[in-house]
Amino acid sequence: MILTGPAITAAVRAGEITIDPYDPAHVSPNAYDWRLGDTLRVCAGQLDAAAPTAYTEQTIPSSGLVLQPGLLYLGVTHERTGSETYAQLLNGDRTIGSLGIWVHVSAPLGHQGHAIRWTLEIRAARPVRVYPGMTFGKLVFLTTQGTASSYQRQSAKYASTEGIDISRLYEEIGGGRR
Repeated sequence: MILTGPAITAAVRAGEITIDPYDPAHVSPNAYDWRLGDTLRVCAGQLDAAAPTAYTEQTIPSSGLVLQPGLLYLGVTHERTGSETYAQLLNGDRTIGSLGIWVHVSAPLGHQGHAIRWTLEIRAARPVRVYPGMTFGKLVFLTTQGTASSYQRQSAKYASTEGIDISRLYEEIGGGRR
């Protein structure tokens, strides 16, 4: 079941949900409106699942940065979010989609115990200017059934993510060796 806005607020107050920084103005009827952080990694050229992804890192200035079609951008959420009680689903929202921005379509699940600043996969259909701290999507909190198993305690591959993280698939494909 999805938590309502008032339930999210109550869970934040009770310490069951971490949203840092938290702004009550970003609570919507069934979600929290998360914001884009101030850094992007730009991945251009050919990507290889068996090798670490090459990138350049850019800070998004307050005047904005124009995203270009044909490039993969890895961004980060402004907020660090997590919960030992609830699972999370992170999505872009209609306002971003209407600008031709696709965000975070491949890994929207935040497991219980996974408190992070989310790495975002971002693509633009047309040139579009984005700004640091702009609302970029919705975060939904879900109740779970069954015995809880904290992601953090499982030594999972991305458990310690604190910022933008490239794909680590190369670790499974011969440790990056070809």
